[in-house]
Amino acid sequence: MSERDKSKDKSILIGAAFLMATSAIGPGFLTQTTTFTAQLGPTFGFVVLISVIFSLIAQVNIWRVICISKARGQDIANKVMPGLGYVVAILVAMGGLAFNIGNVGGAGLGLQVLFGLDLNVAIAISGIIGIIIFSVKQVGNAMDKFATFCGALMIVLILYVAISSKPPVGSAIKETFVPSSFPYLQILTLIGGTVGGYISFSGGHRLVDAGIVGEENLDRVNQSAMMGMGVATIVRVLLFLAVLGVVSAGATLDPTNPAASAFQIAAGTLGYKIFGLVMAAAALTSVVGAAFTSVSFLRTLIKPIGDHVNITTIAFIVASTAIQIFVGSPAKVLVIVGSLNGLILPLTLGTMLVASKRKDIVGEYKHAQWLFILGWIVVAVTAVLGLRSLTGIASLWA
Repeated sequence: MSERDKSKDKSILIGAAFLMATSAIGPGFLTQTTTFTAQLGPTFGFVVLISVIFSLIAQVNIWRVICISKARGQDIANKVMPGLGYVVAILVAMGGLAFNIGNVGGAGLGLQVLFGLDLNVAIAISGIIGIIIFSVKQVGNAMDKFATFCGALMIVLILYVAISSKPPVGSAIKETFVPSSFPYLQILTLIGGTVGGYISFSGGHRLVDAGIVGEENLDRVNQSAMMGMGVATIVRVLLFLAVLGVVSAGATLDPTNPAASAFQIAAGTLGYKIFGLVMAAAALTSVVGAAFTSVSFLRTLIKPIGDHVNITTIAFIVASTAIQIFVGSPAKVLVIVGSLNGLILPLTLGTMLVASKRKDIVGEYKHAQWLFILGWIVVAVTAVLGLRSLTGIASLWA
């Protein structure tokens, strides 16, 4: 492989990592983290820790099977059980659409904060930005660079706010490892919002598109998966600390927009503008990730979509934008959809684990037994937490 090809592959691997991370870091991510930190205080650190461990196990299992099988999630599922791929694709695409409605709205809100635009105009501009990205000839390269830039920008901006809010770090560390409660609904919601639904497949499907598959690429795929989780974790921890500093000082967050009020209290008018930029960057990258991955689950199952992938992706963004403008999406929907995405995870991860032992799917590859066992533990725990959380989801909706 030439140096130019190695550099291109490295860019794709980094782009895939940031696509996964920024797909997870959307308006729902900001809303969930802010809301739960205000509810739980330092104990939210424990929620972050457990969700990161479970999410990493799920992510690495899924990406490895995708890499070895050289196939997308829905095609693997159809090999595990005929018809299962269609079920998974429909669930993931529906979840992706629900999230994308909130993503477009969040991007519009961010642009409104930055430039004082009418909200519906800002939402329309957000949709147009997503459309432009998928209209570029080298769409994969454009998507990689956009996700990487926005991910790095969010880390720098949230770090500034976290320092400004002066959080009680000692208390956060203690509660992270010795929690005073076990908030299962919040744990499930965070797992769902980090690797649930379409998110865990976003970077893996990007690597399939780029042809970075097969056992010879396994180590690089592992590194990309862990990098993606690392980026998402850094942003989650910094945001947690930023909000914790605000609520620990006795401030009350605005329930209609808790993240914006947390940033404003921590760093004044500048903090409010930073929130707008973070929200816009987070939401726009999630628009791209949700649209790309949702359509990628349908492209091999429905021929017209496979023949017109970019046009379908653009139509997906247009539909999300139109629904957001004419129907709207309350903030609590983003929290609820995160929980529902967590309910999808046991099915998708369980399917990948079954596939990891099927020679007709992975050939002679031997999936690490420790990773296989940990994967089934995540399936079992998230399934049990998911069933228990159904009443919690109902109460959120009430």
